[in-house]
Amino acid sequence: MRDDLTGVREKVAARVVGRERELDLLLAAVAAGRDVLLEGPPGTSKSTILAAITAEWDVPMVFVEGNADLTPTRLVGHHSPARVLREDYSAETFVPGPLLEAMREGGFLYVEEFNRAPEDTLNTLLTAMAERRIAVPRVGTVEAAPSFRVVATMNPYDTIGTTRLSTSVSDRLCRLAVDYQDAEAERAIVAARTDLDLPRLVADAVGLTRATRGHEAIRQGSSVRGAIDLALVVERLARLRSVPIPDDPGATPPRGLPDDYTGLVLDGLLLALSGRVHLDEVVEATPEQVLRTIWESWFVLDPARAEPG
Repeated sequence: MRDDLTGVREKVAARVVGRERELDLLLAAVAAGRDVLLEGPPGTSKSTILAAITAEWDVPMVFVEGNADLTPTRLVGHHSPARVLREDYSAETFVPGPLLEAMREGGFLYVEEFNRAPEDTLNTLLTAMAERRIAVPRVGTVEAAPSFRVVATMNPYDTIGTTRLSTSVSDRLCRLAVDYQDAEAERAIVAARTDLDLPRLVADAVGLTRATRGHEAIRQGSSVRGAIDLALVVERLARLRSVPIPDDPGATPPRGLPDDYTGLVLDGLLLALSGRVHLDEVVEATPEQVLRTIWESWFVLDPARAEPG
């Protein structure tokens, strides 16, 4: 499964934009038999890369969402109450959870929002990572297939409702920090995901979305998913209002664009991103007010500063 790493890398790289280094590191880790923690904000291609790797290796990816409801029983499995009443406890009455499913099938257990899972659940997972087996009462010991891996993700910017990982858990995981891609890569992603041949709109959607990540009033900005939605909404809105989208190369700063077009972008911006940006707790403005200042900077203030002379 992991002999031809170069071939797998080439095939996966064709499906992922701008993640060569992260792909190399993740491939090297899982091929070496390691479990991995991917740490980065949402929308940074973590699940996309993992899904592409498991598809190429033809192993299942078993998804689990880390939250307070992810108890050890939900993770490992449980005995069916109805069958237990009829047949008593046995291996046949046991309903395997996602951990046992991944272990038996040699799949990747993908735990999203890893640091939101309860501590006792993480300890259960720790046993599976350390021993590659787990003992289940009235079922026996379940051995993990050789290709079993645990790949977890967490968002370093979101600390509400999360717990700090213990040293014993962290010590079992290779950690890969994944940040946002550069503007060129994000423009390529938006163009590919929307199938829009509109460089000006794509550039504006990406530029405005990226501006939310560095704004002083915003604790966490939008991922590239916001840019995708923004581009799609504005394109449809332009059709509804019969407003032409400028035929412009797009990558250069926006200058002299028609007001009817920039007005469309503002409406789309408020719709697509107002629920995706998380303001700092001390900020008294609304998301809409902050996004309007970003829009003004992008279309008015920044182009003016860039004028020669």
